[in-house]
Amino acid sequence: MAEQACLVKELDVGSSRIRLETGRVARQAGGAVLVRCGDTVVLVTATMAETIREGMDFFPLTVDYEERLYAVGKIPGGFIKREGRPSEKATLSARLIDRTIRPLFPKGLRNEVQIVATVLSVDQDNPPEIAAMIGTSAALHISAIPFPNPIGGLTVGLVDDRYVINPNLEEKQKSRMHLTIAGTRDAIMMVEAGAQEVSEEELLAGINIGHEKIKDIVDFIESFLQEALALGLAYPKVELPLPESNPEMESTVFEMAAGKIGDAVNRCINEKLSKKDRENYLNAVKAELLENLAETFSEQEPLVKNIIEDVEKKIIRSFILNQGIRIDGRTSNEIRPITIEAGILPRTHGSALFTRGQTQVLSATTLGPISDEQILDGLGIEEAKRFMHHYNFPPYSTGEVRFMRSPGRREIGHGALAERSLQPVIPVEENFPYAIRIVSEVLESNGSSSMGSVCASCMSLMDAGVPIKAPVAGVAMGLIKEDDRVVVLTDIQGLEDHLGDMDFKVAGTENGVTSLQMDIKIAGVTGEILEQALKQAREGRIFILGKMTSVLPVPRKELSPYAPRILHIVIDPEKIRDVIGPGGKIIKKIIEETKAEIDIEDDGRVFIAAVDPVGGQKALEIIENLTREVLAGGIYTGRVTRVTDFGCFVEVIPGVLGMPGKEGLVHISQLADHRVNKVEDVVKEGDTVVVKVLGYDNQGRLKLSRKDALPAESRRSPGSIPRRTGRTREVQRQ
Repeated sequence: MAEQACLVKELDVGSSRIRLETGRVARQAGGAVLVRCGDTVVLVTATMAETIREGMDFFPLTVDYEERLYAVGKIPGGFIKREGRPSEKATLSARLIDRTIRPLFPKGLRNEVQIVATVLSVDQDNPPEIAAMIGTSAALHISAIPFPNPIGGLTVGLVDDRYVINPNLEEKQKSRMHLTIAGTRDAIMMVEAGAQEVSEEELLAGINIGHEKIKDIVDFIESFLQEALALGLAYPKVELPLPESNPEMESTVFEMAAGKIGDAVNRCINEKLSKKDRENYLNAVKAELLENLAETFSEQEPLVKNIIEDVEKKIIRSFILNQGIRIDGRTSNEIRPITIEAGILPRTHGSALFTRGQTQVLSATTLGPISDEQILDGLGIEEAKRFMHHYNFPPYSTGEVRFMRSPGRREIGHGALAERSLQPVIPVEENFPYAIRIVSEVLESNGSSSMGSVCASCMSLMDAGVPIKAPVAGVAMGLIKEDDRVVVLTDIQGLEDHLGDMDFKVAGTENGVTSLQMDIKIAGVTGEILEQALKQAREGRIFILGKMTSVLPVPRKELSPYAPRILHIVIDPEKIRDVIGPGGKIIKKIIEETKAEIDIEDDGRVFIAAVDPVGGQKALEIIENLTREVLAGGIYTGRVTRVTDFGCFVEVIPGVLGMPGKEGLVHISQLADHRVNKVEDVVKEGDTVVVKVLGYDNQGRLKLSRKDALPAESRRSPGSIPRRTGRTREVQRQ
């Protein structure tokens, strides 16, 4: 058997070197490429089914992004000890690739195509999702799958006002913007960004810089294909039969349908029909047309139905392009009516209902101790996160009936987008040491529910009293493009998303953008279109922010009475064991006694969470007593516990939970500034006295003096509180 050929090719992009290899592994796949960037290694395969499944009327593309924890030297947690369902990060990475490549496949392709990206090794300077995206492009390009245009992908950071291509981990941590871009040589296909309130101009500049580098990646993949073909490692593109077309029939159907559908659309616009009424009316008109045409084209009913749908699409798009009117009567930059209610759920920590047109989202905020943060078992460096946003899209929101299952890719993606939009304004843990979870329930949907959840969730945070940096709003932009004619739509509804060419979501504050996501259905958009979309998005965002702040201008000053109050104290890390006790005995007693939740960090930070402020304060005092140092030279108020012939013992720090406190001996010679014949002449058991710490004897026992503290005693009232050595504060909006 002849030795199998192998091709390896490399390219430098920013600070990364991309290495593509084919011919060595996974040789039975339609196309297989091993991608290496630094020590990150991803295997990507692209395979297409030879036949079309019966009844298939859409393009069945599947992108699977498989994380392997051995890639970062981890063993999976849990009982089973193997990877289970995809992590949120894996789901988002798969969506990133899917959204980029789906519009580039030939229209009418019905053969099933599967992309599998398996992450084999990861170094944190080189994100595996970018390697997977480039590997997907290369694997598709060398396969027989009809995918004519290779794509490139990369990230752009903004570090010290300098744009960085594929920033490393240190640069990412300093960057004000994390921008992911993918596209062909001629156009941008996908944009996704999280940012620290950057301006639209900064975003656009980053996109343009990134697209120039993408062109180099596309050229690299093209040359990789040519060399692979020469070695017999790539395959000619197959020519697949596309759906039948009948120009004569299409012309006839169009002539018969255009007038009736045009009149129906015109009525929808003039009467401003609701989504449900409009759908029912247009569906009835289309059903009547199909029935009338069934006799003429009896054997081609599915094709006739598709033509009627195309007629509807063209007419609605024509109204927008030629008359500047949308199907609900709005102009291109007009936002639907907005109503907002805050604090509608009595027992949640924060809540808000945001309604924009026929899209309605209810968001609820829950505050918890830091121990409630989410533990991450993934390939990144983050091990936990304290801010979580979850998005639910039940079937009743669109008037449908279907099984209620666990969140799908779309719900995970929308939840992550809203989380990324709000993250830059969430207060840091030092100022607000709470775990924060928001759940957005989409109660009604007619487009832009993800941006509606951003607005509802921001209002919910403010209702909860979370001191966010600034309010955040989001708006979804659409696009209608025919040749050189372009109209950008503000606040798109469901039909415009379905019939349009772009879904461009932008969220941010009054000062700048915090997140961006672009989905596209055509072969890319230009920088000029993005510039117009960003401009209109800012105008829409400012308008929505005005509506939000008119209801709740700033976060509430007080937390909900049902939210835990968190007290914070910093103790010496060496004293942690004194609080926990053997086998956790002491801390369990504190929790049982006070009903408070206690979290202790390795650096000595202690967080005490309690709905009852009395219990929280009691837990704080107990921990202070357990960890308080008795310092030489310090003045303390204590209680006389025992009296002997040679002096008395004074408890300077009280015991807690049935445990002894810290006490020392006041020798008879240290009781007063004169000779004392009998200890009882000066103090009795149970007396409160002020003493000064002289130090410790050879056996580590505390030596105290009442004599040296007498001047201080004369200035103190009995029972005064000794000075504290720990730093405490209550984290609560007053």
